[in-house]
Amino acid sequence: MNFKTDRLFTLLGVLLCFFSCKPAAQTLVERAPQELTPTDTVVPTQNSLSADLIREKEIALHQYHPSATRAFDLLHTELRLSFDYARQAVLGEALLTLTPYNYPQRELVLDAKDFEIHETMLEEGGQPMPLPFTYDQETIRLSLPREFTREDTLHIGIKYTAYPEKGTSETSAAIADSKGLYFINPDSSDSAKPVQIWTQGETEYSSKWYPTIDHPNERQTHDFYLRVPEGYSSLSNGKLLSREKHEDGYRTDHWRMDQPHAPYLSALVIGEFAVIEADTVAGVPIRYFVEPKYEAGAKKVFAHTPEMMRFFSEILDTPFPWQKYDQVVVRDFVSGAMENTTLSIFMEGLQLNEREALDSEWDYIIAHELFHQWFGNLVTTESWANLTLNEGFADYSEYLWMEHKEGRDQADMHHFNALEQYLDEAEEKQEPLIRYFYEDSEDLFDSHTYAKGGRVLHMLRRYLGDEVFFQALHDYLEENAFGSVEIHQLRLAFEKASGMDLNWFFNQWFLNPGHPELAISWDFSQKDNIQLTVEQRQDLSGNPLYKIPFTVSVYKDGERTEKQFTLNRASQQFALENGSGTEWVVFDEHHTLLAEKVHQRGKEFLEKQFFTSRSGLARVEALDSLTSLYEGEGVKEETFQKALNDSFAVVRELALQRMLRMEDKRKFISQWETSISDIVENDPNNAVRSVALEVLAGFDAGKYRPLLYRMVNDSSYQVSGAALVAIMELDGEADKKKELFEQFRAEDNIRIIAPLADYLTQTGQVENASWMDEKLELLSGESLYYFIGYYGDYYASVEGVPDSEAIHRLAALGREHPLSYVRLAAFQSLFGFIDQEGVVELAESLFDSEKDEMVKRYQEYYLEPYLNEE
Repeated sequence: MNFKTDRLFTLLGVLLCFFSCKPAAQTLVERAPQELTPTDTVVPTQNSLSADLIREKEIALHQYHPSATRAFDLLHTELRLSFDYARQAVLGEALLTLTPYNYPQRELVLDAKDFEIHETMLEEGGQPMPLPFTYDQETIRLSLPREFTREDTLHIGIKYTAYPEKGTSETSAAIADSKGLYFINPDSSDSAKPVQIWTQGETEYSSKWYPTIDHPNERQTHDFYLRVPEGYSSLSNGKLLSREKHEDGYRTDHWRMDQPHAPYLSALVIGEFAVIEADTVAGVPIRYFVEPKYEAGAKKVFAHTPEMMRFFSEILDTPFPWQKYDQVVVRDFVSGAMENTTLSIFMEGLQLNEREALDSEWDYIIAHELFHQWFGNLVTTESWANLTLNEGFADYSEYLWMEHKEGRDQADMHHFNALEQYLDEAEEKQEPLIRYFYEDSEDLFDSHTYAKGGRVLHMLRRYLGDEVFFQALHDYLEENAFGSVEIHQLRLAFEKASGMDLNWFFNQWFLNPGHPELAISWDFSQKDNIQLTVEQRQDLSGNPLYKIPFTVSVYKDGERTEKQFTLNRASQQFALENGSGTEWVVFDEHHTLLAEKVHQRGKEFLEKQFFTSRSGLARVEALDSLTSLYEGEGVKEETFQKALNDSFAVVRELALQRMLRMEDKRKFISQWETSISDIVENDPNNAVRSVALEVLAGFDAGKYRPLLYRMVNDSSYQVSGAALVAIMELDGEADKKKELFEQFRAEDNIRIIAPLADYLTQTGQVENASWMDEKLELLSGESLYYFIGYYGDYYASVEGVPDSEAIHRLAALGREHPLSYVRLAAFQSLFGFIDQEGVVELAESLFDSEKDEMVKRYQEYYLEPYLNEE
């Protein structure tokens, strides 16, 4: 599953947040060296523990989550399902084939959440036998007529109605709620939204729509018979074997999954879709499903899937393990995407028209879900405590694909952003990657499991080298195929491939919380033998003293070499023995280490880094620091000249952004007008072109008026939107602005809609209120998030426009929308009307009904001043 649904920053916006460098300390605080080594362990005795600490440990014991005990082995599930759209119910008949796992059994316990159980039976000797049962809305306990052993095979039949809407709740940052199966627009009341059904079974929500043993260490094959309206498509795991038409306008589709997989990976999708048949890879058919009007865009958005499948199969030396691979985009999905076996489901952000697809940046999530078909589906974690064995690998696949397709610089940038994502979360909590102690499994879907897990794998790859790293992954997949694993199987695979004992690595990175905090300083007094000092400054009472292999890059005589070192003390010095002619040295140039780092660096050092480094990430870091910390001292003209011609798009984009921030920007930009104009016209990256256009408009919009009017019709929405923003900010030209509004009013891309909405607000156009309402109804996901702010501003500030219905719409979004960040945006927009009667009380009611704790914290911040007034 991919939980990164909230891509609310541009790449540069994220970049600027992550590279908010603190001034480098010129003198490091001295610290007495600690004599502990990474292998030392201090174990407190029982007598040394305080009463409070003992109580904490006793509470923690109750939060220990072992792997689920397997009383039965679920072999096969046969389902016959139909769907009651009016009641949002699933009408089901299940036939489960099981055998006792090891010990004799007299009772069978099945997971089944919020069902009505109509009938249960045991089929034995060709005759169905009613089975007595008890049911508590979560589990069915079936009393068996006799003791069954591992030599017996049971066939259990259950007729039921499932109500996925019952008993649902907010779950985690990754998953918006726990229905398991979702009816989208079931009564067709929303003309802008299709009627769909889809499922989301992770963690243990498949049992919301069929009875099963809903644990990740279970395996089953299955046959699903889905009764659907004739005009709809159905999708599920495995292969479609038959379609049987009925006289009542319905059809029964038979899907068979003949390879075992975990119940939470079972899936179905029903709705109207266009299907795009892609290339077949090694006999595996690949298809994409989207709403019909997005068919052309889907061909571009998912175009790299066949190449991804070939690439991952090659580096893993393991063919794609399943019968087929479908990818489908649905409405109102509760996560970024979900890796159901042979059927990945994606949020609607991937549903783009052909023009929007020109700027598509969704390869990372497509790679993430595809890699899960090996890591998570073929080999599945035996318990949620080991979730990073699924998600950490999927997260790291994003790096692998970017490195292959776009080059190391872009992959390193993606890696660095993920590293900062984890470090940001680590300010609030620090947990081991392998977590047996937790309150709720949904808590595990966080930046530790994803971002930290991926970064740890990246370090291991760089330490062992590609040959050993990928050999170990191949062995791990081969030895554990169609099985369940915990962290030790992964360690043993790497030890087998490398011939090394890797307990130290797995203990400190997977089984301990936290990360190292490193202070790095240099002594250049001996130019031929530069001295490096590295200190570990993390709190050792809750974090290990790390053993850290690292590299130092040495640039000399136009060549770059890497020297390998290992830090294994609290404070340690290293002699580089770099020799004469050394131009520049840098610690961990590609930011491989998962660590917080404080560097002793000045302007001269950063300039050398920018002009010398072959790492695009290192050049971005240096340019960011130079233009943030040393702008007052003057940044060399050569720095911007090189940056504007840098091979890495992020460097070019950052340079242009920083030009807009400079105090003497008009004088400064005038030197580079020709280069910037050329970037607008010819840069291969549309994001860079759009920022360059912003720079020219900010410099002299009147001078570049003809360019702006030409670029407003550019094929890229990024460029077109930037031009439209600039035009709408021009003085005068009311008639031309009105013409542009009429030209683009039918657009549904947020980059165009946003400046048009702002134009209506600034000009106070009461007559176009219906356009604002239409767009609010039309937009979804991130686009809706952005638009809500413009919508609220319009109704709060334009005189004469009735706002009662707007307040009602915002309140409905704040209360009912499935996406937490949309609810929060709607809540915030209500504060534009806060002085009106009843709005404070309305905001309070939204706060009281909100179930997402993160959203509630933000809501409370906004509400607090008004509550204090009362």
